[in-house]
Amino acid sequence: MRFIKKLLVSGGVAAALITGAVAAPTAASASPYVGDWGPYFSADHKAEAEGKYVLHHEKKKVWYWEKFKKPIKKCWWKHGEKKCKIVGWKWDKKWSWKWEEYTKISVKGELTNHKWWGDKKFKCAWAVFKIEDLDGHTYFKKFKNCDKGSDWIGFSAHDVNTIDVQVSRGSHFSPKGFFGPWSPVYEAV
Repeated sequence: MRFIKKLLVSGGVAAALITGAVAAPTAASASPYVGDWGPYFSADHKAEAEGKYVLHHEKKKVWYWEKFKKPIKKCWWKHGEKKCKIVGWKWDKKWSWKWEEYTKISVKGELTNHKWWGDKKFKCAWAVFKIEDLDGHTYFKKFKNCDKGSDWIGFSAHDVNTIDVQVSRGSHFSPKGFFGPWSPVYEAV
């Protein structure tokens, strides 16, 4: 009888652990936010960009040096026993890690070139993305489409404050003219 009780109790505990282990990961994961941007045009309406962005809140393990005070001890033997006295402190460090939350944004879209013939100076459609991070630093990502029709564009960034896009026309090497206004793609709340 005792053996059967132990078997039932341990089986119930095992079942609870299994169902808890299966249910725990689904409760902790958050679904990403998906938003649309565009369509935005160049000044002559011959270039067009539009798309979506996906916002993920994630955690990552970050390694760093942790500083701490370590005692300086002076030890001696007295009557067969070891005696120690703290005579000072010194700074020491150890390699440690912590979890940091960050925001990852993936921008995907389509850059359409409505006029791929004619003057070489304005043969390509350009989309220039201005990305400002949470520290106020700004950097740019440029995409071009010199072919007929649409081309897929995309990039990812971390800890972003704002993303703006400017659609324009240009050559194979850089945007040259017909600049559209800076239009918002994503803005942190």
